[in-house]
Amino acid sequence: MAGFSKNDWVKHVKMEPLDVEICDVTLRDGEQTPGVSFTKEEKMEIARTLDEIGVEVIEAGFPVVSQGEKDAVKAIARMGLDAKICCLARAVKEDIDAVLDCDADIVGIFMGTSELHLKYKHKKTQEEAIDCMVTALEHAKRHGLVVRFAAEDSTRTDLEFLKRFYKAGEEAGADYVSIADTVGAMNPTTMKYLVSEIRKAVSIPVCVHCHDDLGLAVANTLAAAEAGARQLHTTVNGIGERAGNAALEEVLMGLLIHYNVDRYDTARLKGLSDMVARYSGIAVAKNKAVVGANAFAHESGIHIAALLENDRTYELYSPELVGGSREFILGKHSGSKALCYMARQMGYTLSQAETSLILEEIKRLSDMKKSLRKEELAELISRTLADEKLSMTKA
Repeated sequence: MAGFSKNDWVKHVKMEPLDVEICDVTLRDGEQTPGVSFTKEEKMEIARTLDEIGVEVIEAGFPVVSQGEKDAVKAIARMGLDAKICCLARAVKEDIDAVLDCDADIVGIFMGTSELHLKYKHKKTQEEAIDCMVTALEHAKRHGLVVRFAAEDSTRTDLEFLKRFYKAGEEAGADYVSIADTVGAMNPTTMKYLVSEIRKAVSIPVCVHCHDDLGLAVANTLAAAEAGARQLHTTVNGIGERAGNAALEEVLMGLLIHYNVDRYDTARLKGLSDMVARYSGIAVAKNKAVVGANAFAHESGIHIAALLENDRTYELYSPELVGGSREFILGKHSGSKALCYMARQMGYTLSQAETSLILEEIKRLSDMKKSLRKEELAELISRTLADEKLSMTKA
């Protein structure tokens, strides 16, 4: 039966229950991974699975970039999903009109707010940036869109200007303000501080969009949730520009283990991960949390012996909880309990002498950097027993 160990340490920390929703941006930011391009049909299949998992908002694309992108977003918007469909737009009328053509529910309007972005990318003053964003927001609201008012490179923006920027959005009718850690500059402590400060400045929900340049995107996203951020942005397998984004599967399992947010169908995560890896061409690292090939693979004899008694001993949560499966791999750290268990699973009952003989061969192979999975072990057992029988016949 699928189960998990909770982080019981949270009872020692004063914390309000989380009020969060997931906005998955795999189909937009994930597709901005160098070399990645999804077909319309692939996007629709990914969107359907995200919806089945219970993701509340799906950012389906950036419609202005091409007709093909617009067609795919429009198809997703017409699938009848429970999830709200969101699109990205620059603070220009043309981008927002493209979103309107797609029948989307939400538009994420963005503009860089850091000194670097204002000076070198937009060539605008702070006031010009606010005016441009507010004009775009008002156009979107006149046409019935829910608006996410986003500051790109928020985390390298002067705090007082950032507050003023978001306040202008709120006063003009924005439904959300969005903090983007565009180059992954934050850590959990500074993210909690920033979210807390922005929540003091505005009364509408705060979103967070974290990049993984320092490997902190998931930690920063969960820290933002603790500080009261409402909408958390993710991508499947953490794909995205450069080092990627906060990984959906890690965020959802973090929400479950640490904060008891249990409304998502996590059993579909492994299948979704495999799908996105196949469609994107971006392989998942073997040691990737939650969905990697080694996430539930064990070689240590001490570990396997304990797991055979109770699987919580060396697994925080059951593989079934995320649609994965447990695997025992035999190598030089393995012992007789693991070998005999795996042998019985394949229909072999080994004597003590046979166990010792096969373990000796396993350790020899392991010293040659060769570990044995189930199929290879079956071949080794069969060969060893055949050789032993032949030896006895000759004797």
